[in-house]
Amino acid sequence: MTRYADIPKPIRSGIVVVDPERGTPQRIIVLQFNPDTLERSLAPQSAGGSGDSGGGGSGGGDRNEALRLKGPAEETWKFTAEIDATDQFEVAAPDGIHPELATLEMLVHPTTAQLREAGRLSRKGAIEISPIEMPLTLFTWGSKRVMPVRLTELSINESAFDVNLNPIRASLGIGMKVLSVSDLPAGHRGADLYMAHLAQKEQLARAARGGLGSLGPAGGHTVMGRG
Repeated sequence: MTRYADIPKPIRSGIVVVDPERGTPQRIIVLQFNPDTLERSLAPQSAGGSGDSGGGGSGGGDRNEALRLKGPAEETWKFTAEIDATDQFEVAAPDGIHPELATLEMLVHPTTAQLREAGRLSRKGAIEISPIEMPLTLFTWGSKRVMPVRLTELSINESAFDVNLNPIRASLGIGMKVLSVSDLPAGHRGADLYMAHLAQKEQLARAARGGLGSLGPAGGHTVMGRG
């Protein structure tokens, strides 16, 4: 009979905040429970127009551009994560899950030091103040999915509180955009990490089973020939 102790524990997914200059982790946010489902969307960056410019179509795109891409597809992820302090009674949590929520929220907030510096430059009459640069954020989902991301959505549904009204249970709706070489400057550490992520996809694609023979006896003739 299989014991629970013999069952391998799943790898935790999470978010790692990295210093883009040194490449060292600044914060690691481990998801308490891996999401049950993931919603992923890929939008190709086509070079041509979106319409069909074939003989029978009505589009006005350039036929020479129909199979060309301007860059990597724009990839987004969405999932729901759960945080529950009642699952960790052995760990003291005087602030409930405030610290965990604040860590996630700081992924979309500049720090007070950055805001003060921007205010100081403004008072000195700086003609142009560059937008505040946030740390490099990585999302990890197992060893085959490690990618640079930017949070595009963070919704928080707090559903239970302690006697001091500290939240102790929450459901998080998280949306992320995968940052590619089209989003990051050349030489940026995040661009290198994206290239490694894309290379991993290529390796997995080469391992896929199946071929033209799977389409039936005429599959190869249909693809390779005109008649």
